[in-house]
Amino acid sequence: MERYTGVFEEAVDGARQQERHYQLLSALQSLVKELPSSFQQRLSYTTLSDLALALLDGTVFEIVQGLLEIQHLTEKSLYNQRLRLQNEHRVLRQALRQKHQEAQQACRPHNLPVLQAAQQRELEAVEHRIREEQRAMDQKIVLELDRKVADQQSTLEKAGVAGFYVTTNPQELTLQMNLLELIRKLQQRGCQVGKTAL
Repeated sequence: MERYTGVFEEAVDGARQQERHYQLLSALQSLVKELPSSFQQRLSYTTLSDLALALLDGTVFEIVQGLLEIQHLTEKSLYNQRLRLQNEHRVLRQALRQKHQEAQQACRPHNLPVLQAAQQRELEAVEHRIREEQRAMDQKIVLELDRKVADQQSTLEKAGVAGFYVTTNPQELTLQMNLLELIRKLQQRGCQVGKTAL
C-alpha cells in the first residue's frame, strides 16, 4: 500500500509542477506583450517555456536578486571612487590657484608676464593630468561593469536560465536585459514557489 501512496504523491507533485510551469509560462507570455515587437519575435514559445522551467523552484529569483544586490554595491563603490577622484582634482585646482595668486602678489610687475606664462603652462599640464586620470578612471569603471555583466551572464547560464550566455553583442545584451526584466516583474508579482497569485 505504501508503494501506491508514494506513486500517488509523485503524480500529485508532478501535476503541481506542471500547473506551476503553466502559470509561469502564461505570466511570461503576458509580460512579453509589453516588450517591443522586435524582442517579442525573438522570444519563442520554447524559450519562454524553458525560462518558466528554470524559474519553477524559485532559485533563479534568488540568484537574480543576489546579482542585483552585488551590481548595486559595485556601482556604488565605483561611483564613490569617481567622486573621490573628482574631489582630489577640485582640491588640486584650488591649491594651484592659491599658489598662483600668492606668487603673483609677491612678483615684481616687470616679471609678471613671464610668471603668468609659466603658470599657464603649469595649469595646462595639471588640467591634462586631470583629464588623463578621469579617462583612466572611466575606463576602469567600464571594464569593471563589463566584467560584472559577464559574471552575471555566466552565473545565469550555469543556473540553466534560457537565453543567457557570455556575450558582448548589443542585441543579445538587450535581449538578456529584457529577459531579466521579465524575471524581475514575475518576482514583483509574487510568482515564486508556493505563491499562486499572478
